[in-house]
Amino acid sequence: MADLQDDLRPTAADGGFDDLSEPYADGSAMAAEPYEPVSDPDDAPMTRAHAILAVHPVADGYNGLPWALKRLSCYDLEEGESTVATDVPRLRRGRVGAMFWSLHLPEGLDGDRAVGATLEQLDLAKTVARTCGEGLRPACTAGQVTDARNCGRVAVLLGPAGASAMGDSLGILRQLHFLGLRVLTMTGVSWASDAGLTRFGEEVVREMNRIGVLADLSGASVPTVRRVLGLSRAPVLFSRSAARALRPHPVNLPDELLAELGAAKGLCMVPLTAEQTGPTVRDVADHLDHIRGVAGAHCVGLSGTYDSGSAHPQELGDTSCYPRLIAELLRRGWDEADVALLTWGNVQRVLCGADITARAAQQRREPSTATISELDG
Repeated sequence: MADLQDDLRPTAADGGFDDLSEPYADGSAMAAEPYEPVSDPDDAPMTRAHAILAVHPVADGYNGLPWALKRLSCYDLEEGESTVATDVPRLRRGRVGAMFWSLHLPEGLDGDRAVGATLEQLDLAKTVARTCGEGLRPACTAGQVTDARNCGRVAVLLGPAGASAMGDSLGILRQLHFLGLRVLTMTGVSWASDAGLTRFGEEVVREMNRIGVLADLSGASVPTVRRVLGLSRAPVLFSRSAARALRPHPVNLPDELLAELGAAKGLCMVPLTAEQTGPTVRDVADHLDHIRGVAGAHCVGLSGTYDSGSAHPQELGDTSCYPRLIAELLRRGWDEADVALLTWGNVQRVLCGADITARAAQQRREPSTATISELDG
């Protein structure tokens, strides 16, 4: 049997869309960016929102564009594409600086079919990002995300993908990471079930820490969430979860788990969907208020969930609408430092945490050769 690998300290694996360069020449990890006030508090909320977002743009945690583009024979994202909710002009109007492209698959795909379909989506996403070179830039690390923003591009990170994409193979997981995958959702597989993580599931988390793939726990069972929180040395995130105390959706989080996530310095990315957060921009703001109060300002982020088939609240119909939400938060008394964490800083912190964890782990551990049959029988 392969030797199980020990717990590690925090990391990040480099590479990315075909081995992108390191964020810095000396290989060091990028520190979280300090917050600096950018506007006069007497400005109107919308003006202030645009001023803050110009410096601290939105890092959108979930966007379904790759799958949405599969049904189109032609499209032009740089000039504008009315058949989807995401294109370069609207991203610019919405002050979006980075986004995670979901590689989730339709229900019913598993095994080799899931692996193959994920590879096809990776190929499509990378092609789209590269052909929109004036507006988009592939990124894998916190440093590359910042570089893209500083060059006036929207950084594109790949993931989350469903856990079935790795076909119960740590080798496939490593290859998906090499091709650019940065987030894996821990649901829909035997080793991360209602009962929690199996021994193989624990080894998957260790290997994700070692290579720099973030664990997405949206939709995971409570035993799985708690075991991953206890085991992972890198921050974890919930890519699409709001507050269950305000709206009893099964993917939303109860206050008890929100408090545990806050203590673990994880990230809850609130989806802009009518089903999970409510029909208005004020409902979304209520969830953000609540999660900030329970878990802390360091624990809350945004997931547009655009082009994923979800209905969106009023005034938040596409990727151009983020300033409306930020203006609402400013009207409620959010200070600019907390807005900056919400839109940009918290995602950068999590990406940096993955980078640091992976660098440390790779000094201590070789790639795991464990298999599901060896560990789970």
